[in-house]
Amino acid sequence: MLQPITVITVKSYKQDDKRDCVNLIQIEDEISATFELLKVLHHYNSSNAWTLLIAPDHVPSRALLDSCSIDTSKLLVIRQKHLVNLEYVLNSALNNGNFAAVITWTDIVNNQLLNSLSLDLSKTATKLYCFTKDSTITEIPLAQ
Repeated sequence: MLQPITVITVKSYKQDDKRDCVNLIQIEDEISATFELLKVLHHYNSSNAWTLLIAPDHVPSRALLDSCSIDTSKLLVIRQKHLVNLEYVLNSALNNGNFAAVITWTDIVNNQLLNSLSLDLSKTATKLYCFTKDSTITEIPLAQ
């Protein structure tokens, strides 16, 4: 049974505390995506849980993360080209309780995939962030 998905557009420095929502972070280009990503990673850097980054190939390098004091020992990066079953990875990460946040891009996770996920974000403490260049997205319609 599909659960309603709430989408909130947030700035990375004003992260929403609502648990049952998908947080969209609007970006303009790869440079702004890097800055916003660093802010989100820094926010979860002090937690005891992992942060999962399902990323395109142009994500920041390990050297950049280290120079920004991001603890890469708590960061699991999976490149888009290495994913075999994205839906399984997302379900597992959001429901197993070991992750503080899951971060991805809307060109990797589309509306149809979000709708087909059998998850209820209100039952997990893991936050879901999707970076998007599309400024017109205000909600993710549910499949009927």
